[in-house]
Amino acid sequence: MKIAIIGHGKMEKAIESVALERGHTIFFKTNITNKNITKFIDIAIDFCATSSTFRNIYDTIQNNISVVSGTKGWPNEIKKIEQKVHKEKLGFLYSSNFSIGVNLFFILNKYFSSLMKNNNYSVELNEMHHSKKIDSPSGTAISLTNDIISNSNYEKWTSRNRSNQTTIKIKSLRENNQIGTHSVSYNSIFDSIPIKNKSYSREAYATGAVIAAEWLIGKIGVFLMSYMLKSK
Repeated sequence: MKIAIIGHGKMEKAIESVALERGHTIFFKTNITNKNITKFIDIAIDFCATSSTFRNIYDTIQNNISVVSGTKGWPNEIKKIEQKVHKEKLGFLYSSNFSIGVNLFFILNKYFSSLMKNNNYSVELNEMHHSKKIDSPSGTAISLTNDIISNSNYEKWTSRNRSNQTTIKIKSLRENNQIGTHSVSYNSIFDSIPIKNKSYSREAYATGAVIAAEWLIGKIGVFLMSYMLKSK
C-alpha cells in the first residue's frame, strides 16, 4: 500500500515503522492539511488531533482516498462523513484505540455488561496512562463505559463524583512510563469479576492501525474495529 500519514507525533512515527516493516510505502507525511494528497495514495492514516480533524478527514475522502482515523473531536459530524463515504464509494474506519487486544477487550466487556444487567452487579472502571497524556478520562475508558451504559441500567458516567445506581465513576491516574492500562470490575455483595488490559508498547496501537488500513482497502462504508475483528 502507498500510505499517507497525517500527524507527526510518537504514534505516527510508530505507524510509519510498522508500515515499512510490513512492506508498505509511506508516500508522504503531513501535520497541517491533506491538500497534497493525490490519487496515487491507496489510503490515509490520520492520528493528527487538531481543530481541523473533521476537515482533514472529509477532504481526504473527497480526494477519493479511504481513511483510517484514531482522532477525536469529530463524532458529531459522523453523518456527514457517512454520506461522503457512500457517495465516493470509499471506506472509513475509526476507533478510540487500535490495539487488537483492547478491541477484543471491548467485545468481552460488552458481553460481560449484558450478562450483569439483571444480576445485581455494580461497575468500577479504572484507567492509567503516562503523565503527558492530555485527555482524562481516556477515549478508551469512555468507550468501555459507553458500551456498559448501552447494555445495562446505567445512564451516564462521571470522572468527578461518586458512582451510584445510574452513574459509573471513571477513575483516572497519570504516572510516568505508563503506556495504558484499563480495568473494569463487576462487583456484587458476594464476589468481584475483574477484566483488564495492560498495553506494553505503542507498537500495539500502530500495528492495529496498519492492519485496519490493510483490511479497509477495497471496502465501502463506515466501520469500527469490532466489525473488522469479527469478519476476519
